[in-house]
Amino acid sequence: MTNEADRFVQSDPVRRRLRRLTRSERIEEAVAFIRQFASETGQSSADADLRIRDIRRSIRQKGTYWHSPDELVFGARVAWRNHARCVGRLTWKSLQVNDCRTITDCDEVVDRTLMTLRQSLSSGELRSAITIFAPATVASMPPTFESAQIFRYAGYMLNDGAVIGDRANIELTQIAQRLGWIAPAQPTNFDLLPLIMRTADGVRHAYNIPSDLRHEVPIHHNSFPGLSDLGLRWYGVPVVTNMVLTIGGIDYPCAPFSGHYVATEIASRNFIDPTRYDLLDTIARAFGFSPDKQERSLWKDHTLTELNQAVLDSFRQARITIADHHSVSDQYVTFAQLEHRAGRTPSGEWPWIVPPQAAAACPTFHLPMANIQAVPNFYVSRHIDGASLAIDRTSLRDGKWRTRYERLKRRWRNWRKRRDYIWQRA
Repeated sequence: MTNEADRFVQSDPVRRRLRRLTRSERIEEAVAFIRQFASETGQSSADADLRIRDIRRSIRQKGTYWHSPDELVFGARVAWRNHARCVGRLTWKSLQVNDCRTITDCDEVVDRTLMTLRQSLSSGELRSAITIFAPATVASMPPTFESAQIFRYAGYMLNDGAVIGDRANIELTQIAQRLGWIAPAQPTNFDLLPLIMRTADGVRHAYNIPSDLRHEVPIHHNSFPGLSDLGLRWYGVPVVTNMVLTIGGIDYPCAPFSGHYVATEIASRNFIDPTRYDLLDTIARAFGFSPDKQERSLWKDHTLTELNQAVLDSFRQARITIADHHSVSDQYVTFAQLEHRAGRTPSGEWPWIVPPQAAAACPTFHLPMANIQAVPNFYVSRHIDGASLAIDRTSLRDGKWRTRYERLKRRWRNWRKRRDYIWQRA
């Protein structure tokens, strides 16, 4: 399915998302990354200096450079380690990195992504993996994913304003329909959308996801059979596709990242949030609770607890990896301790790290956190979180005058970014 008329002529929405770095900024990030790579991998200073000279020459001549396979693996793992919104970073060293930077055809990108997903599912135990495709350069842009994840459920806006399905995907559903996707005659809350890609020249394509990869888990509760009557289900593997990977001043806008779910993501957020399925009252009645708005009965708390238990049991019976929020909270505390032991400050964003269910009962609730916003890292858009990313200089041991110089330079760049943002809105 494709729509050749769906072409952006005056603007490239993917390029607008990317960080805007000057040549000097790109060189600074590249040098800092190579120094970090040499320090943590045991590379000699002579080899690092030689590599830095090559990178400086390449950026000055071409505006970019090419990461070695070892640098790419290290950079992807450190980017995950630095990402403040992920609670499951304890296993960052074991991240599986697939180097696909030579693949630039849209069909091949989809085939390789689905092949990697199929391999992950066949192994039984889900392991975090990332597949990195071509970087963005001044002259070229790789194909990119249009949706936030590979698997997305449709959202239908009815004439009376009611919504069937996932409210977060109403626009994506309309795009899929314009590209030729035909919704079922009787739409349901859980109709899987096709995979939507954008080519380098701005044309969007829709790809049907093979049936053998649609590992959906029906949600049921052993003690409350009424929950099964609602027909709830969710896909087993989250594959995030809307994050840009940035390593040493080079952006990779097509780098799908797969992992496994925490039960609260599905039970306490996706099914419950008013901007998603908004099913709290409906599920409460299925459990036999009375959503009479009398908060003293704590019916909301009981509903969320039982729903989390249902999601955990359903995934485990389907033999698909899932974690509970208490386990991942303990793992994050261990991760933070290991980072401190290594002389690094762990980057964490409290609303994303602390679970939405039983928050005060988890050790992360009382843990001080700070978003260091260090590179390498992942970001959604420079307008949202990309513009704040910078080199973490706390471990570089700069002298007094170097520290003052870097502070002034950072203030100048922040002022310039605010100025550009105001000009764009005007």
